[in-house]
Amino acid sequence: MLQSKLFYKANKNKTGNAESVSHDLLVRAGYVDQLMAGVYSFLPLGFKVLKNIEGIIRKNMEMIDGQELLLPSLHPKENWVRTGRWDSLDVLFKLPGAGDKEYALGSTHEEVVAPLAKKVIFSYKDLPLHVFQIQTKFRNELRAKSGILRTREFIMKDLYSFYTNQEDFDVYYEKAAKAYEKIFKECGIGKITYRTLASGGTFSKYSDEFQTITDAGEDLIYVCTRCSLAINKEIKAETLKCTACNNAEFEEKKAVEVGNIFKLGTKFSTPFDLKFTDRDGHDKPVLMGCYGIGLSRLMGAIVEASHDEKGIIWPESVAPFKVHLVSLPGAKVKTAAAKLYKSLQSAGIQVLWDERENKNPGEKFAESDLLGIPLRVVVSEKTLEKNSVELKERAKDLMKLVKVKDILKHV
Repeated sequence: MLQSKLFYKANKNKTGNAESVSHDLLVRAGYVDQLMAGVYSFLPLGFKVLKNIEGIIRKNMEMIDGQELLLPSLHPKENWVRTGRWDSLDVLFKLPGAGDKEYALGSTHEEVVAPLAKKVIFSYKDLPLHVFQIQTKFRNELRAKSGILRTREFIMKDLYSFYTNQEDFDVYYEKAAKAYEKIFKECGIGKITYRTLASGGTFSKYSDEFQTITDAGEDLIYVCTRCSLAINKEIKAETLKCTACNNAEFEEKKAVEVGNIFKLGTKFSTPFDLKFTDRDGHDKPVLMGCYGIGLSRLMGAIVEASHDEKGIIWPESVAPFKVHLVSLPGAKVKTAAAKLYKSLQSAGIQVLWDERENKNPGEKFAESDLLGIPLRVVVSEKTLEKNSVELKERAKDLMKLVKVKDILKHV
């Protein structure tokens, strides 16, 4: 991609209304644009990051037998009335329609997936079943804040599992938790993301949140100093000791929730009469579980965790490009850089080439740091004197000269 053709606009000045580091950097670097409070456009750079995160999540959901589908965003009022959430869920967007019909914009999809599963599940032979989607959700948040960390429109992965018995369901639940840990590790935030005990509400005694440590977080969690199990503030009063190692010492940390998993039980199968016939011919309610990850929030959390005073530092796994090729002024430079650009592309390496001639070297380097692409390759008259280019990792200060003929070995 030629940087002169890229649909974005970088800004060296801090965003005036930014409430978090990720909000400031993602807007300034041209990854996202705010349309209104809680609603963002993902520009080409941001969309690339989002699709990379999506790919990591999809791969891991398929590895635990998830089948991908796509459910509607527009839901009939009747389904939400049936579960009692039409009036009780305060963040639900409600819409009037033709013929005095009323609809909801999907904030979650239990009211859609349960009646859908009823059309497929009849016998114990049809179970277990696991389906997931990556879908836009809508929540009428009282106060959208912190950029893409809390929005009214967002992209979310939700997986739903259907089981005949608690024992098999519990095994899968732990399997899903491990998959979540793997996802956050692959996204570069595994070391600061904690599986956190939270209230299960009416579903179960506990649910599990996955909380990433950041100063912009709205949640307080308590991390066991011995085994690193975490507990959400809402249940800390009743959990004086770590449930894993019995330790009583915890460290308080601010965090943002990037995922959660729930044992729904029969909460949503009962209203829709979602049953299966067991081996003895008896009808029993299906046990359900749900497993969510907010992709856009996860993207913000990655920036919160990986940045410096100059800008973003993307983990390679989610970065929009692997290499930022920067060419400085000079007659021979553009020719050499163009050749290098083509060779990197031919090798299947995602590369953004800053070939702009209206920017001085200082401006180019500052913008490169702001964008946060993992590797920067600089071509200049000075480096070409030694048949070399300058190679620098975004996360490190050290720069080194690499022979042009050897650059592919290094990137």
